[in-house]
Amino acid sequence: MLQGSYVALVTPFKNGEIDYIALEALINYHLSNGTIGIVLLGTTAETANLASDEKDALLRFAMQKINKRIPVMIGTGTNNYHQSLAATKKAKELGADYALVITPYYIKPTQQGMYEYFKAIAQKVDIPIVIYNVPGRTGVNINAATTVRLANECPNIVGIKEASGNIVQATEIIRDAPAGFSLMSGEDALNMPLMAVGGKGTVSVTANVAPKLMSELIASCLAGDYAKAGEQHRALMKLNNMMFIETNPIPAKEALAMMGLIELEFRLPICPLMEANRKLLKDCLQEYKLV
Repeated sequence: MLQGSYVALVTPFKNGEIDYIALEALINYHLSNGTIGIVLLGTTAETANLASDEKDALLRFAMQKINKRIPVMIGTGTNNYHQSLAATKKAKELGADYALVITPYYIKPTQQGMYEYFKAIAQKVDIPIVIYNVPGRTGVNINAATTVRLANECPNIVGIKEASGNIVQATEIIRDAPAGFSLMSGEDALNMPLMAVGGKGTVSVTANVAPKLMSELIASCLAGDYAKAGEQHRALMKLNNMMFIETNPIPAKEALAMMGLIELEFRLPICPLMEANRKLLKDCLQEYKLV
């Protein structure tokens, strides 16, 4: 079953190219710090700024380095059905454990449109699919009824990354979805609350910089120890908030650069933190003994 702490991995750059040395170091950092699974080509990876050949090369490199030691989820969704289908088939060929398919952005489809879209993809691939719902990025929300309908009718739609911030909606999905369907938090500030109502884990931005702390929190939740989890959740609040002081993945990459794990490099229109926010971030990392 899909569960645990998955990191939405950043893409390190150096001199305008993917930094494969840093990418391997990040993978090893997670393998040695309790991360349960790695998400490649998600929002945090600046996927929209990668060319097709870069995506292919990154995936082949990362899959080889991970070498099935932990599960891998690959972001394959776009707002183009044929491209999403092709990318999802490719994820299967590369050996991914899950495909993360975002709701079609910009188009603003209806609930029926999203139902037909996800069902059409699911029927044509042989890989577990995780729906990615992030209305703040896409402009559209897939509601609980549509999600549950898909979960019931498509056996290989096995979960949802829920980043709507709507705990009522998430709770309805958890209540009504079939056994074996996993709701994963897509918003670090709500990791513990969503797990308290039945969520199974997180696809985390914060885990980029604090994988051990995040994996420990999620493990406490899965064990049902919510007294301990509450303490861990409160302890992580400041760092979670800091990861979104500006648009993700800016703070996460700035933090990783401060930690000496990557070069500080983005692709436009993503740009460095404002200087005042960089100071706040550094102070925060020092509080957590990460620098």
